[in-house]
Amino acid sequence: MTIADRWLLPDGVEELLPVQAAQAEHLRRLLLDLYRSWGYQLVMPPLIEFTDSLLVGLGSDLDLLTFRVTDQLTGRPMGIRPDMTPQVARIDAHSLKQDGPVRLCYAGSVLHARPKNQLASRSPLQIGAELYGDATLASDSEIVLLMLETLRAAGFSGITLDLGHVGIYRALLDVIGLDDELEAALFDALQRKAIADIDALLAQHGDARARDWLKGLSRLHGDVSVLAEAKKLFADAPAAVLDAVAELEAIAQRVSKRMPLVNLYFDLSELRGFHYHTGLVFAALVDGRGQAVASGGRYDHIGEVFGRARPATGFSTDLKALIGLLPTIAENAAAILAPDNDDADLWASIQSLRTAGETVIVALATSAPAAQSCDRELKNVDGRWQVVKRLASSV
Repeated sequence: MTIADRWLLPDGVEELLPVQAAQAEHLRRLLLDLYRSWGYQLVMPPLIEFTDSLLVGLGSDLDLLTFRVTDQLTGRPMGIRPDMTPQVARIDAHSLKQDGPVRLCYAGSVLHARPKNQLASRSPLQIGAELYGDATLASDSEIVLLMLETLRAAGFSGITLDLGHVGIYRALLDVIGLDDELEAALFDALQRKAIADIDALLAQHGDARARDWLKGLSRLHGDVSVLAEAKKLFADAPAAVLDAVAELEAIAQRVSKRMPLVNLYFDLSELRGFHYHTGLVFAALVDGRGQAVASGGRYDHIGEVFGRARPATGFSTDLKALIGLLPTIAENAAAILAPDNDDADLWASIQSLRTAGETVIVALATSAPAAQSCDRELKNVDGRWQVVKRLASSV
């Protein structure tokens, strides 16, 4: 690498400059305060853990995203966290060991060995909330509503909630009984909504009803009328299928009552996180971005790998992605310029102002750029240091 190239960062790894960093920190504080007001307690998991605890419970997707190192003290493999969800699940199951519902939230950097998609950062600032110990629809709806409130608090409008339920596909698979290879091919075809491929894969397998169910599943996406179509299609399907449709309907009704301006979209073949989600899955989209900006779902029994099975539901988002979609907020020029000298009263005035929440910038020999951000200044008036309005032409 030449001297000219040493400033380059790896692809997908970004730095936040002062304006963006201030916006990200403001949003982080705003959202953590929001979560606290809903009863969610903040936890701070470590940046790195042994892989045998970091990569359990959430399927193989995390394995591909994880940077690995070897612990020089023990020789054991370690990973830099690609997602904070399994860490928070470990805290709930092993460190806290509380009975009943537990609400936890978190915020911090994660690192991905590869981007999740072409637009994604490899170094997101992940923030989210998890609710453990309750398997009812009340906890699912609370997490969904909190995710939507997160986006509203951040300043977004035109929000669309995308709802699905992996329980439908799981129940249908139990009926048709495919081998692992064929199931993987069907999973891929469903995600692409490739009807011809689905027909070809199912032609020689399962009974006719199950084939019709799975083919019809790929068409069940759209507005709330999709749920009525699903009830007709799955009228004689296993009870678990209709139970899942009923759960979607109940969640949609609650969201519509409490947040009527949110658009609802249903995709019953959405299998995001299929290998670890066990029920409701959801994502939020906003005007101006085709990719989801927040997502989550139910993942019951994740605590089992830590010795304590716990129902769980949660969501997360990336602060970097959010501020990238929001208008840039210009830095507030409400700062005070102070002279640089050894006067004890001046120092006391500066510290008093800072304690009161003011920004005080001491003028150095080359302070012209900093001085431009100040709308007031400290001046000695009749032997007392006082804050006065600063004229634009002041030096």
